[in-house]
Amino acid sequence: MRIHAPAKLNLCLYLGPRREDGLHELCSLFEPLALADLITLPTLTTPGVGQSRMGAKLDEVICTGVEGENLAARALAALRERGWDHPPLRVEIEKRIPIAAGLGGGSADAAAVLRLAAGEVADLEEIALELGADVPSQLNPSLALVRGAGEEIERLPQPAPHAVVLLPDGGGLSTAAVFAEADRLGLGRSADELDELVGRLRAVAGAGASPLSYPELLANDLEPAARSLRPDIGEALDALREAGAPHALLTGSGPTAFGLFADLTAARTAAAELDRDDAIVCEAGVAS
Repeated sequence: MRIHAPAKLNLCLYLGPRREDGLHELCSLFEPLALADLITLPTLTTPGVGQSRMGAKLDEVICTGVEGENLAARALAALRERGWDHPPLRVEIEKRIPIAAGLGGGSADAAAVLRLAAGEVADLEEIALELGADVPSQLNPSLALVRGAGEEIERLPQPAPHAVVLLPDGGGLSTAAVFAEADRLGLGRSADELDELVGRLRAVAGAGASPLSYPELLANDLEPAARSLRPDIGEALDALREAGAPHALLTGSGPTAFGLFADLTAARTAAAELDRDDAIVCEAGVAS
């Protein structure tokens, strides 16, 4: 079996008050990208493969380029803890989504594994939230209005076609560090302001419009914090605008900058002008 685990963009990210659990209230629009990790899941049937010393078959998760246990392995272990009795699996992940780039690659992989148990294990949403704030939304990759710390998800219609150019710029920006810097800088909005923004986003995105038609709502409150830690983010945003992006933004906690375009042709033209090895062009609003 082969499945795709699509990356996601934060078309906007509004930062609210810090909660008692240490997390922040957020308001964001998530949309899937055609860019996706490829996951192959063959059942372990070869004698001696994936077996413990006692002979019991074990699950395996193989993900070249990711050191140590990843979210997909934790997702599979969580399913087993809840009694999922599917035959042992070898989960082979081909990383196409840049690592630690704010594109939700690890969350996408974990959600893809959880989807294998749909209809067989209860409360997949609860398991997903235990794994990470971005995982619940990725159980069903689609345009979504996300609230809370990621647990409140409202699915929206697929938007009008558009495309993006991504500039991952090497990844490696810690989400925790960006939120800590946002707190230090005193960034954030009131709960009332978040509620008002939710209504506005629901009205335009809920009508299936392209995000290019509501640029006044596309903002990332974490951008000043991310740029404080990685000033080169500003250079990437400027480069996208100079290449013709009608709107350029930071996704998530960064460091990936992205430019929105009306179609793939315009995005490819801009990417050619940028002439950067890390530029990725793909459709947005649709999962691979």
